[in-house]
Amino acid sequence: MSVAAIKQQWFSNIRGDILSGMTVALALIPEALAFSIIAGVNPMVGLYASFCMAIVIAFTGGRPAMISAATGAMALLMIDLVKTHGVEYLFAATILTGIIQLVLGVLKVGRFLSFLPQTVMFGFVNALGILIFTAQFQHFKGANWAMYAMVAGTLLIVYVFPLVTKIVPAPLVAIVFMTAMAIFGGGFGLKTVGDMGEITRTLPALHFPAVELSLETLLIILPYSLPLAIVGLLESLLTATVLDDMTDTDSNKNKEARGQGFANIVTGLFGGMAGCAMIGQSVINVKSGGRGRLSTLIAGVFLLFLIMVLGDVVKQIPMAALVGVMFMVAVGTFDWRSVKDIHKYPVSDSVVMIATVVVVLLTHNLALGVMVGIVISTVVFGWKMARLTIIKEEESDRIVYHVKGPLFFATTTAFVNAFHYEDEQAIIVVDFSNSYVWDQSAMLAVAKVIGKYESNNKKVVLQGMNGATKKAMGRIGLDSSI
Repeated sequence: MSVAAIKQQWFSNIRGDILSGMTVALALIPEALAFSIIAGVNPMVGLYASFCMAIVIAFTGGRPAMISAATGAMALLMIDLVKTHGVEYLFAATILTGIIQLVLGVLKVGRFLSFLPQTVMFGFVNALGILIFTAQFQHFKGANWAMYAMVAGTLLIVYVFPLVTKIVPAPLVAIVFMTAMAIFGGGFGLKTVGDMGEITRTLPALHFPAVELSLETLLIILPYSLPLAIVGLLESLLTATVLDDMTDTDSNKNKEARGQGFANIVTGLFGGMAGCAMIGQSVINVKSGGRGRLSTLIAGVFLLFLIMVLGDVVKQIPMAALVGVMFMVAVGTFDWRSVKDIHKYPVSDSVVMIATVVVVLLTHNLALGVMVGIVISTVVFGWKMARLTIIKEEESDRIVYHVKGPLFFATTTAFVNAFHYEDEQAIIVVDFSNSYVWDQSAMLAVAKVIGKYESNNKKVVLQGMNGATKKAMGRIGLDSSI
């Protein structure tokens, strides 16, 4: 990385990055505590993960200003492992998750993100916005009037304060103001961060998982590490794409994949659970003015500071303030234009977007929703591409068949059935100038057509094929017809 790039990514937005990082750190605490509870581990495991992930990814990641920490999607995949084998195997699985991600990054897995249809991306961000919004409802169970008033007050500050000044991030102002109100007002009977889990003032220490280094251990943790690695990378790379769009910048997806691997390895060695990019906190960071790697580093460092120095104050932060901020994040994450313009899209694209959203909402699994969207998009693409036209042109001594459209497994039957094998002319020309032979099924279909004509003592000539197709046809013995 050049000196200019280092300055740009680290020191071009110092004030904005510091303030946004502090805001994110406050929002990370209840999430980390909640996800630890989901995974069935000590709350400090989630906090250690969030601290380690943020610090390491600030240096190794490929998307400046993106926040990585313990996440709900990853926590759900750990439940059975912790319940069956204990937390030490979780640490080992986290390290293996990082190793797998590191290897995938070296193999440049990021390039495959270009195959993700825009409609699937719309479905992803919209489903995520809805999930973030609805996830806040649990905090209203048994809530009193003060909860509703404080959430409304938080939203008022978040949306109105930027009209006054943007020097300080509005979410940070809202959290500090509402915390002060709650402390000096006697608490108002509100749930606080301290109610989410115990926060102890202990530093994370280097810790090698107390598991046997054996094939048996590998067979125990691999079935968990593999899906953790895939889900983590998928969410991280999709989040990077969302931030690319929000900031009108590009990111290095392969570097991000490697960075996630490094971060999870370090996290596992310091007693943390596997994590990945958090779109909610990443959006908070960007909307609060964060643009560089410094914002991610500050989020991790300030998180540790809050735990070690201001733990007693942090415990008193009302959940109402954080809920209000997350409502803002949900509204900002949702792509309203995609819904407004849905009538302008082809029906197939609308189906893909809606299917992605529905699957995510039903399963609470972002990776599964994206995969379903990709599968539907692939089927639709294949259906649209499976349109082959063959025009017959008769000449005195030969018949020319002009093939238009792609020839692949889905169009081979139509291709073979389009020819009249009882043609009187002795020479049959098949013109591929406006076609492309894509796969083995297509080449075998061409061979079948040639065989049928040759059984009727006809000569088949193939013309208009590109160089690569000619070589491939030659390998299956059809070069004499070209």
